[in-house]
Amino acid sequence: MSLSENPERAGKTLSLRWLRRGRSWLRTGATSVVSLVYPPSCVSCRAATSEAQGLCAQCWTGLSLIERPYCERLGTPFEVDLGPGLISPAAIADPPVFARARAACRFDGTARELVHRLKYGDRTELSLMLGRMMAQAGREVIADADLIVPVPLHRFRLWTRRFNQAAALAVTIARQSGRPFAPQALTRVKRTKQQVGLTRAQRADNLQGAFKVLPTMRPQVEGRRILLVDDVLTTGSTANAASRALLRGGASAVDILTFARVVTEA
Repeated sequence: MSLSENPERAGKTLSLRWLRRGRSWLRTGATSVVSLVYPPSCVSCRAATSEAQGLCAQCWTGLSLIERPYCERLGTPFEVDLGPGLISPAAIADPPVFARARAACRFDGTARELVHRLKYGDRTELSLMLGRMMAQAGREVIADADLIVPVPLHRFRLWTRRFNQAAALAVTIARQSGRPFAPQALTRVKRTKQQVGLTRAQRADNLQGAFKVLPTMRPQVEGRRILLVDDVLTTGSTANAASRALLRGGASAVDILTFARVVTEA
C-alpha cells in the first residue's frame, strides 16, 4: 500500500520529516547565536579566528613542529637528513630506558604557552587540540602500542591541581586512535619535589622509586607494549623512571609520546 493510499501514514511521515528539519534548524540557529555571542578565538592568544578550538596565524607560525629527520630513539631533530634509522650521539652515550620518544613540537614559543595554559591555567579544553596534534605526530608509536598509559600524578598533587594533564591528553589520543586507555596501569607512589629548576642528576634522584605497577594492574601490563603519554619531555628523567617501573611490571617495551620536548642545540 502506497503513502497516497494511507493518509494517516503519510501524515506521520511528513511530521517526522518536519520534526527532523526543525531540529536541524534549531541546532544551526543555536550554533549561530553562540558564535555571535562568543565568536571563535585563538586558544593561545584569544585573537579572532575563523574556527573554534584553533590557533591564529601568528600563534601557528610560533609552533616549531618536529618532523623527520630525527633521532630514532630520542626523537630529537637533526639539521641534516643523512638517511633513515640514525641515532643521535646523546642516545648512544646515554641510552634511554624507553624504546622511542616522539613529540609534536619543540618546547618554545607557542608550544610553551599552550602547555602552561593547560597545566596551570585550568584550560582543560586545550587537551583536545594538543592531543590531536600528538596523535598525528605519533602515528608510528601509536600503531605499535597495545595500551596507552598517562604519566600519573601523586594523589596530593592531583588534589591541588584538580586534573592530570597527561591523562587528558592520553584520553584524546586513545579516542583518536582506538587504542585501549589504562589510566590506572601506573601509579605514582612517592610524593616528589617539583622538577623545575633541578639538574638532570637531581631529577633522576628525585624520581627514584616514584612509580610502580601495582599487583592488581600487573595482568593489564604484562607482555604489552606501552605508549606512555606526558605533556613535555625535558631531560627524560620522568620518562625513564616511569618506563623502568612499567618494564619491571612486565611490559614488553615502552614508547613515549609528548606534545612538546626540550631541544638543546649542540
